[in-house]
Amino acid sequence: MPDKQRPKTQVSPAFNEEHSQSSLDRSERKFYEFIESLPMVAVQGYDRNRRVIYWNEASRRLYGYTRQEAQGRLLEELIIPDYMREGVIQAHNNWLENNISIPAAELELKHKEGHLVPVYSSHVMIKQDTGECEMFCIDISLQEQKKAREELYRNATFDDLTELPNRRFMEAELSARLDEASRLERELAVVFIDLDNFKLINDTLGHHHGDKLLKAVADTLRKELRNCDLLSRFGGDEFVLLLFDFDGPEGIHELLRRLIGALDHGFTLDGDSYQVTASFGVSLFPDNGATITELMGNADAAMYQAKEKGKNSVCFYTPDINDRLIHYQDITSLLRRAIATNTLQLYFQPQIDLLQGGTDSCEALLRCFDENGKAVSPAEFIPVAEKSGLIHRIGDWVIEAACGQLKAWKGTALENIRVDINLSGKQLNDPNLAEKILQTLHRYELTPAQLGVELTENEVFGGDNGQTKQLERLKHAGVHISIDDFGTGYSSLVYLRKLPVCGIKIDRSFLHYAMENESDMAIMRAMITVGHTLGLSIVVEGVETTEQDQLVKDLGCDLAQGFLYARPMPEAQMPAFLAGLRA
Repeated sequence: MPDKQRPKTQVSPAFNEEHSQSSLDRSERKFYEFIESLPMVAVQGYDRNRRVIYWNEASRRLYGYTRQEAQGRLLEELIIPDYMREGVIQAHNNWLENNISIPAAELELKHKEGHLVPVYSSHVMIKQDTGECEMFCIDISLQEQKKAREELYRNATFDDLTELPNRRFMEAELSARLDEASRLERELAVVFIDLDNFKLINDTLGHHHGDKLLKAVADTLRKELRNCDLLSRFGGDEFVLLLFDFDGPEGIHELLRRLIGALDHGFTLDGDSYQVTASFGVSLFPDNGATITELMGNADAAMYQAKEKGKNSVCFYTPDINDRLIHYQDITSLLRRAIATNTLQLYFQPQIDLLQGGTDSCEALLRCFDENGKAVSPAEFIPVAEKSGLIHRIGDWVIEAACGQLKAWKGTALENIRVDINLSGKQLNDPNLAEKILQTLHRYELTPAQLGVELTENEVFGGDNGQTKQLERLKHAGVHISIDDFGTGYSSLVYLRKLPVCGIKIDRSFLHYAMENESDMAIMRAMITVGHTLGLSIVVEGVETTEQDQLVKDLGCDLAQGFLYARPMPEAQMPAFLAGLRA
């Protein structure tokens, strides 16, 4: 008889329910243990009515509420900002009623103290098949990421030194404001601000002090502005100011005069006082341009015009300023080409010995010609050379060319002629100038006595101790030093006694007026007398008539220079002139 089948064991429904509940409890415990073990992940649990049933330690650190404070509170009352509340409640209801889950997203939720906390928030719904469904929110703090993004943004759009917006930020803001001004038919102004002579301050005091001064200037300007104005650092010692909502040009003038007045109070840094001035150039939308490029370029041109007017002033853009800027750029390009192609030239104007009738010195005068061979006036190109910084390269060329010419005259009738070159005040700022001149003389096998230098009295008398030492070294070596255009600047006899000069050149204007005016005659006579008393040689410039020639002889001048004797000439004409003079 076959074995009887063993009957199956019957499991009671009560056992199944108990077993399932036990498994569920174990899973739930593991779930809670897991989320408690995540120190950087904030997890909150909410019942179907959005009241807190779970709040881990990371949530306390992130949102500021302890577990006891959060327990039983509504989600929207705890961490949801007011503007998000309605949307959060609606999203939660949609999940419960329509099974539409809440997507993960970057949010800014509310801290206990009221500020917003950036988080990445994701959500999970459990027990949906029961009547007791629960929603868990898993939030990861994005504070460090946000801080890093903000730092990157700040570095890209703000200047570290002054904490002002930088050029990138300003141009983006100007672009947006231009669109708005065009749409609403409003004016706006772009103001270029450049500190006067700041490079000299930086070079003299060093970049550390220069940076401190820049920051102090930025702070001073910022305090004088309205909330609607935008001041930015454009670069170096340049700032750009965007003005909105102003009462015409007069309103701009009033504001900028206030800025000039604020700077006029000066600055005290590390116990030392500094005076800083600035030049302001203004362009207006829509009158002076409709684009960033036009408005910025025209404000820049107006600022340079303000500098030419004497600095520490305001200049509004006008079309003729642009013409002058184009001319400036043309002259700058011409000078650069002339330096590169070695097409600058020296002309020579002899200085006549009024007692002997001969000459033993001449002034070297720089000449520049355009592509058509037309001479450009030194009154035009010398200021451009000074302003553009090309004066240093041109000055080096003049020193080299004069020494080269002196060497070429060796063994000829001109070998005993001294050549006097003109130096600018900017060249005197070069601490190596004296050494450069003496080394060049040595390289060409010349004595220092064969070269002279001329500087205007403003450059000599207005110089500092370092410039005076340069002149002292040149004079001590044997270089002849003259003050050019004497009588038109400081004219301090005390300085004459102290400075290392060998002679003075009386400006042509005194000779012109001395022929007609006794007062000018007396001044000229006094200058000659004092000069001779101090052992200086006296040269008078601008002698053009025989009457003037007789006057300077009667007054006891040593040398004269002017069209009566010779116009400036190229070196090729000098031998014939000297032969004619001797004949």
